Amino acid sequence: MSLVQTRSDDVSVAVAAELTAVIVAVTNGQPRVLTIDKGQALPSGPFEASHRSLQAGLRSWVETQTRHPLGYVEQLYTFADADRKQGTLGRVVSVSYLGLTREAPAAAGWGAEWQPWYRFFPWEDVRGAGAALTGAVLAGPLRAWAESADGPGAARARLRRVAINFGLDGQRWNEELVLQRYETLWEAGLVAEAGAARAALAPGEAMRHDHRRILATGIARLRAKIKYRPVVFELMPETFTLLQLQRTVEALGGRLLHKQNFRRLIDQQDLVEETGEVTTETGGRPAKLFRFRREVLAERQVAGTKLPLVRAV
Repeated sequence: MSLVQTRSDDVSVAVAAELTAVIVAVTNGQPRVLTIDKGQALPSGPFEASHRSLQAGLRSWVETQTRHPLGYVEQLYTFADADRKQGTLGRVVSVSYLGLTREAPAAAGWGAEWQPWYRFFPWEDVRGAGAALTGAVLAGPLRAWAESADGPGAARARLRRVAINFGLDGQRWNEELVLQRYETLWEAGLVAEAGAARAALAPGEAMRHDHRRILATGIARLRAKIKYRPVVFELMPETFTLLQLQRTVEALGGRLLHKQNFRRLIDQQDLVEETGEVTTETGGRPAKLFRFRREVLAERQVAGTKLPLVRAV
């Protein structure tokens, strides 16, 4: 669906609306995102006159391209940068959505695949190699870019921004600054989407147009949301162990949690209940199985709750 917008200089510009989906699942302790074109793009398509609503149009495109029906979906952000989709006539405005689901086989026709989201953002997983990657690989080029600014004041501002976004020079790592980190790398010419030289690129797979930026926005939203809403329920099986719940939250946040503090806060907030069953699939002694309390899901959806991202000590 296209609109025609007339500017003050009487030049008409076609504006097309596009729907883009960030669909997330957690499988075997790894956050994964549903992609098309073998990981090069997110499911997306134009908003058409036949679509009853934006969300209905999004669901239609996702099911057409991936054969994956959507459950929980919320609007994420609207991207309208003039140069966001190179090689197209007119302007393309993308209305993006975040969806949470459980992984199921994707259709092959559109090259649909589930991909680990840390394939695109390896520096975001600070549980292991990602922590060292920031200091050993990214810090040097980022500081060089900051110091190349025009004037000492601008250079100081850039250095401060780099330190805050990437947890350098004594600053605390903030797992929610996913988009700010990606945009800083883009501005510094360290990601392929910026059109920089390949030798200078940060690790991580590129995506078409600005789809990696949209994915960064979805990751940031979800990392913030799991702290005050029990949306992680959408990603868990019907029953689970507390360790599985903790590992899921760790995977999404990209950092380790303190086991005792995590369980104490889960108990205090009365989010889960025992099923009376155990599992031996953990490899050790039998572990109790839990489920989210239905009343909590209904009540907290309105009031909000905090599924804590408690830092390891």
